[in-house]
Amino acid sequence: MSKTVTLRLDDKNYAQFRKLAKQDNRPLSNFIETAALRYIEEHGFVDEYEMTEIMENKELNRSIVNGLRDSKSGQGRFV
Repeated sequence: MSKTVTLRLDDKNYAQFRKLAKQDNRPLSNFIETAALRYIEEHGFVDEYEMTEIMENKELNRSIVNGLRDSKSGQGRFV
């Protein structure tokens, strides 16, 4: 089910979003939602190729497991 979110924008940003949404022939809310999702996809996650490399790197995964174990037991330090 869809959720409603209130977003406060200054006039300049509102006008910019409105203009871009109109150029893209979409409602303002859809434009903002799509832009936010694209940002998350580009900046928040690794792509499939990177994830495959990470998962196949046994030394890296061993180090992550050891670091997690040390963290849970209160050992080690953050640098």
